Amino acid sequence: MIPEIDLYSDTATRPSAAMRKAMAEAEVGNEQAKEDPTTNRLQEMAAELLGKEDAVFVPSGTMCNAIAYRVHCEPGDEAICDKTCHVIHFEAGGPAALSGVMMRPLDGVRGIFTAEQLAAAIRRPRHHHPRSRLLSLEQTSMGGGGSVWPRHAIEEVSAVARKAGMAVHMDGARLMNAVVASNITAKVMAAPVDTLWLDLTKGLGCPVGAVLAGPKDFIERAWRFKHQFGGAMRQSGIIAAAGIYALKHNVERLDEDHVNAKALGEALGNVKGVKVDPGQIQTNIVFADISGTGWDGFELSKRLLSDGIRIGAFNATTMRALTHLDVTREQCLAAARAFETAVLEKRV
Repeated sequence: MIPEIDLYSDTATRPSAAMRKAMAEAEVGNEQAKEDPTTNRLQEMAAELLGKEDAVFVPSGTMCNAIAYRVHCEPGDEAICDKTCHVIHFEAGGPAALSGVMMRPLDGVRGIFTAEQLAAAIRRPRHHHPRSRLLSLEQTSMGGGGSVWPRHAIEEVSAVARKAGMAVHMDGARLMNAVVASNITAKVMAAPVDTLWLDLTKGLGCPVGAVLAGPKDFIERAWRFKHQFGGAMRQSGIIAAAGIYALKHNVERLDEDHVNAKALGEALGNVKGVKVDPGQIQTNIVFADISGTGWDGFELSKRLLSDGIRIGAFNATTMRALTHLDVTREQCLAAARAFETAVLEKRV
């Protein structure tokens, strides 16, 4: 069943007519020979936006992380990240399977940890230990409810990592949401990290793709692992054109998603038995605690889907909704009303 209102993820966005037109008219060439002009343009735009020397276009953000971990680390090395990190929970064990990398999670607050926590976790060089090699940050933190890493926090943890000889990588799945919410440019936000990627398929509305950026030598190695991991493309300008369109037209409008998320959160928080802290809604992600409703999250998700509304269960007691360009304020409020109706049914 295709839901009428899809709040399961901001990956549910579909390319607009204008984006499809840009894709249809894209000039294309051999991407593997670096002869696709539209792909080359997207890569140049992303590198400039993020303040890095070079960039490479790949099919997904998960592949961006996989490539970055493989370039930065050797088998047996350790990456340090927050306990909620997407790489740990939602990338099919990629660091271990593809790069032999161990993960060391920190107990941050809403996905954000301190420089002191990082310093305490970095291992002293000994042949008994894995090497603490990579610091991995997620901006925004999905598991933290769309929380934004503050600029000063990025700078502080990056300084600690560099002092210990570690590389710093940023998972930029919702980087532009953080940029819009904080009013800090992507280039400034990216400055403390060595490498990062920008997702095009979430709030920016593209059907596929992400761009990984960093120093030239890093990107040159990244091309090899992109091919090794199955990310080689041919006339990729057709989908790269969507990314160019998105960077030109779909960034500033992310604020609408943030405003809609607050409205949705407030409406859900008014439902008896549901707890939502509107003050913690910084971007486009809403977490709702339904432990007081009597519903199991997965069952409530199924119940809502029968009404044409898709809201995901993060676990048995927590629902997760994400606003995006294909959901209006009115639809968000309609979803909240359906949510309330389902909760009331449980009480009858």
